[in-house]
Amino acid sequence: MNNLIQSILKTAVYFLDQTNQVASDVRDRVSDTVDRASDRMSDLRSQAEDLYEGEDHTFRNVMTFVAGVGVGVGAAILFAPASGQEIRNSIGEKVQDIGDRVRGRFSSEARNATGTEGI
Repeated sequence: MNNLIQSILKTAVYFLDQTNQVASDVRDRVSDTVDRASDRMSDLRSQAEDLYEGEDHTFRNVMTFVAGVGVGVGAAILFAPASGQEIRNSIGEKVQDIGDRVRGRFSSEARNATGTEGI
């Protein structure tokens, strides 16, 4: 009976040792995979930083905006419900009205600044 218990215990210790070796191998493989993924993410982050630290595109962005405004104005003129002459007259009247308002405001401010108002 003693030999039987010894054999069972030795077998259990052997299985535990084998399980520990397998778990250690799995831990090593997972650790290697995590390290490779971390290195890859670091490389991707570096590449993204290089893209954003590149040349300045402000002029290109401004020109794209100006071109978009031009296309919008052109489309508005083409699809406007009034004729070209009517649109030009309307624009001219609005510009004249705005100019009159600006001149009126500046002239009243100039009178207030010189103290000549109400004399």
